[in-house]
Amino acid sequence: MRKIHCLNAISKVGIDLLTDEYHLTDDINEAEVLMLRSASLHETEFSDGLLAIARAGAGVNNIPLEKCAGQGIVVFNTPGANANAVKELVIAGMILASRDIVGGIEWCQTIEDDPNIAKAVEKGKKAFVGCEIKGKKLGVIGLGAIGAEVANAAHGLGMEVYGYDPYITVKSAWRLSSQVKRTKKIETIYEECDYITLHVPLIEGTKGMINADSLKQMKDGVVILNCSRDLLVNDDDMEAALETGKVKKYVTDFPNPKSAQMKGTIVIPHLGASTEESEDNCAKMAVEEVVDYLENGNIHNSVNYPSCDMGACKTACRMAVMHLNIPNMISQVTGSMAARQINISDMTNKSKNQYAYTLMDLESAPDEDTIQKLREIEGIIRVRVI
Repeated sequence: MRKIHCLNAISKVGIDLLTDEYHLTDDINEAEVLMLRSASLHETEFSDGLLAIARAGAGVNNIPLEKCAGQGIVVFNTPGANANAVKELVIAGMILASRDIVGGIEWCQTIEDDPNIAKAVEKGKKAFVGCEIKGKKLGVIGLGAIGAEVANAAHGLGMEVYGYDPYITVKSAWRLSSQVKRTKKIETIYEECDYITLHVPLIEGTKGMINADSLKQMKDGVVILNCSRDLLVNDDDMEAALETGKVKKYVTDFPNPKSAQMKGTIVIPHLGASTEESEDNCAKMAVEEVVDYLENGNIHNSVNYPSCDMGACKTACRMAVMHLNIPNMISQVTGSMAARQINISDMTNKSKNQYAYTLMDLESAPDEDTIQKLREIEGIIRVRVI
């Protein structure tokens, strides 16, 4: 019986995919898999039996990736599962910022008891006149699963769309409309666009990327949308730009003590992926990933180990070896099999940064002594027989 511990509520649509071989446990220390959404694991000590962590969502800043990799724990996420939900929120954010709908609603609430409210709104609505997004220029920074969806949807609404992503994948490129103008320079986005939306991960190179220097390059009255990560924007610089009118509106899905108080900011309570459909999609993908890993050793959508897929094993057994990405590892592993007269019928090896993963289909099962000898090789992190 394989045991899974959920640190957050995981959609029943995903959990129902588990067969009778799986059991949900309340004891984190006996689980082979942890599933979570927003719970933080940075202070958690992991048991030796933990094999995988599945994040039902895209961001993994709540998980200690390097620590997990060093312990042979594969961390999965679910890229693209919540893309449509975030896309719809970004489009809504652009319209809210363009039409001052929020301001109009708040004003209506102040006169809700006025018996002549119909006449009052006809006289007062001119204070909330906005503009349409059709024909405006949108800059999408980051063209992954979400960014590409936003770009395509905005083009469909009649916007002129520019996209910037120096690391765009082939899959994302195919998904992107040919009408989106890809630029090699982020400065083009800053200088040309009326609206700018961020869809990049939070890494050292992107932290505070919207700051005084980048804001200076933008059009006066630009609208900036951040449904990606809070710290991509320098709040002090954004506040100053809002005060001067350099930025017309800042739409953020990440309330904090600063942004919640800033003039001209539309603050959304982190609703990007908060739809039933998104939670179902994320849970389903997360469950499928960990089941394939546990039962076949295959890795898809891991953020700390390489992708690797050999389908289902059709021999006596499959051996999964996690190790450092250093010379002579493959020869030592295969040599151990040869020394015990165990034939390898199929094999693949993949690496990601300093870690590597080797899958071998064996024609006979290794005994415990053979497995232990493998574990004793310097650089071997985990050996698992499936």
